[in-house]
Order: sequence, then structure tokens, then C-alpha cells
Amino acid sequence: MRTTFCILFLATVMSLFVLLPSAEALVLTSSEFSDGGRLPANAGYEKGNISPCLEWDDGSQNIASFALVMDDPDARGWVHWVVYNIPPYVRSLKSGCPADAELADGTLQGVNSFGKTGYGGPCPPSGVHRYVFTLYALDAKLDIGDRADRQTLMKAMKGHVLEKASLTGRYGK
Repeated sequence: MRTTFCILFLATVMSLFVLLPSAEALVLTSSEFSDGGRLPANAGYEKGNISPCLEWDDGSQNIASFALVMDDPDARGWVHWVVYNIPPYVRSLKSGCPADAELADGTLQGVNSFGKTGYGGPCPPSGVHRYVFTLYALDAKLDIGDRADRQTLMKAMKGHVLEKASLTGRYGK
């Protein structure tokens, strides 16, 4: 009798764990382009330099901040955007993000490979290039000040990345 009770009790407890919702993975999307699709024309450095809208859902708990890097792997990793200390309650960067070093919600923007703060759109010399937006969910707010470059950001994030997601857009002249 006691053995049967223990087995039933354990089976009940184990079934509760099966029914608990599992954490969803971090997902990065845009309403302006699909993964692998073309970035909007006005996202280009010489065509308006308007950052695309980016949205995300997270599955991790204990997120203290988010960070985002946009680079061009076809141009040896040319960095187009460095954003960090995005508050944990923020779930998007709107189209046309201002080039301010600090945004109203405390989000900080770093220096891109153009030597400027904020978004620097695609400007491939020829052909079509890929532009990778990588979002990081972090367990800490980073103490690196504003105008950090990608190298400084990556060093500060070491050991703090809970999850990451990427979204790739293409752009050509």
C-alpha cells in the first residue's frame, strides 16, 4: 500500500513538470523584412540611413538587459550598430532610432565602424551584402559608459550572455 502511494505521488509530481510551460527561445524579428530578405531601401547609409524596426520575444528569466550588434560579415565584420543596456522590459527598437548616445529609456548606443554613434546603414561597395542583427539577453547591465565599440561590448558581455538570436537582411546598390 505504501509503495503504491509513493509511486502514485511521484507520478503525479512528475506529470506537473511535464505540464509546466517550457521557456521559449529568444526570437528576433522585423515587420520590415524577413530573415534572409531584403532590408528596406531607406535603411541604406546613402538612402535615408533609417534603422529598421526590430522586435523580440524572450524566453529567459532573470534578464537584466539586452544588447544588439549589427554587422556585415561580407565586409570583414564592418559594424553598423552597437546598442546595449536596453532595459529588460523593452521588446523593440522602433524604425528610425535616433543617433543619440543615450535614449530616453536609458538604452546606450555605441560607435559603429563609420566612427559615429548609433545606426549606420548598409553601404556595400558592390553587389549584395548580408547584414546580421544579433540580439543578446544578458544577466547584467553593463558598466562600460556610452559610445563603446563592438570589441568593448563583447568583452563586457563575456560570461553574461543568457541567450542570443539573430536576424539577417540583405542589401545591395
